[in-house]
Amino acid sequence: MKGHCILSHGFESGPDATKVTALAEAADALGWTHERPDYTDLDAQREVSELGNVPARLERLLAIAQDAARRGPVVLAGSSLGAYISGLVSLQVPVAGLFLMAPPIRMGTAHPLDAASVPTSIIHGWRDELIPADEVIMWAQVRRDRLLLVDDSHRLTEHVESSKLAFAALLAGL
Repeated sequence: MKGHCILSHGFESGPDATKVTALAEAADALGWTHERPDYTDLDAQREVSELGNVPARLERLLAIAQDAARRGPVVLAGSSLGAYISGLVSLQVPVAGLFLMAPPIRMGTAHPLDAASVPTSIIHGWRDELIPADEVIMWAQVRRDRLLLVDDSHRLTEHVESSKLAFAALLAGL
């Protein structure tokens, strides 16, 4: 085993979503174990916020990542809200790398996105209707992260294979 990947789905998605499933396939092919936490119960808690229970999402990922880090190298990956919580959790748990798909740089009054200084790869759509590409470019530039911009919307549905290949490249480089 090379390490363990924790793949966090986006808001109103699920652990069997197309993108995180593709990332799981890439991890398998390269000898990494993986898991896909289910946050759907927390996303449904609209009385907490319009994005569900984000603090509970953070707590759940933190507990899973802390447990995994005791056994070996960890890579956190996520899409949208999953990317946001992956970045924040990386500041609290030692991780070998980060893979962020359509990461929200700011979320209303919540803390702006921050992440550990580890090898990080980002894929983002030029036509993202929720998160402007220029915000992601500026965030990645300051950190000197690998950034792949594609002609796609927030869901990156036209670039699942590109996401899988970029994730595989990150894992292969660790």
